[in-house]
Amino acid sequence: MQAAGPIVVLEDVHKDYPLGRTVVTAVRGVSLTVQRGEFMALAGPSGSGKTTLLNLIGCVDTATSGRVTVDGHDTARLKEKGLTKLRLERLGFIFQSFNLVAVLDVFQNIEFPLLLQKKLGKAERAARVNEIMERVGLSKQAKQRPAELSGGQRQRVAIARALVARPALVLADEPTANLDSETGERIIDLMRELNRAEGTTFVFSTHDPKIMNHADRLVRIADGRVVEGTN
Repeated sequence: MQAAGPIVVLEDVHKDYPLGRTVVTAVRGVSLTVQRGEFMALAGPSGSGKTTLLNLIGCVDTATSGRVTVDGHDTARLKEKGLTKLRLERLGFIFQSFNLVAVLDVFQNIEFPLLLQKKLGKAERAARVNEIMERVGLSKQAKQRPAELSGGQRQRVAIARALVARPALVLADEPTANLDSETGERIIDLMRELNRAEGTTFVFSTHDPKIMNHADRLVRIADGRVVEGTN
């Protein structure tokens, strides 16, 4: 189990994007705390700032102002090497666009984070990958490449890759968007099981009522602001 206390703290966070001569504000003064072991959903319409918040928490993007603290680290104070280490060792990502490596097969895509971490031997890596492939229903596709898979199968590969290293925090951007309802339920159950068994923290960006119903806490976002659920 993870230690108690917050794993994410956002303090008056703003994020602006220059667009030609104008500036688009995606996040407006968000303050939010995520406790270790939470199963939390960010909900809101497209363009509300949910994905931007996930990118800020995941050290994929940096805030224009305010403070983003992840796993005890003020991310603005970390150099690129420190950010890379934090992402690799403590965070798992599930992107809408999958971000799979086209030349690698399913097994290799899922194994990739473990190779980067350099912590497990070949046999341990294989056991970990085979276990997660079975749990997401991909064992028969182990040698197939992303181009040979359906959208739902590619999503399951992305989910398995995010979970295989057993990160402290998983950031999931619409993780069930490309899945049929039965597979979606199974994936949510798997995430909930990891959450309860290992204390893994999950933060979702979602429109899916099933995820919202499973969440410990629902935080609603509109126009870059938290409008409900900060506690």
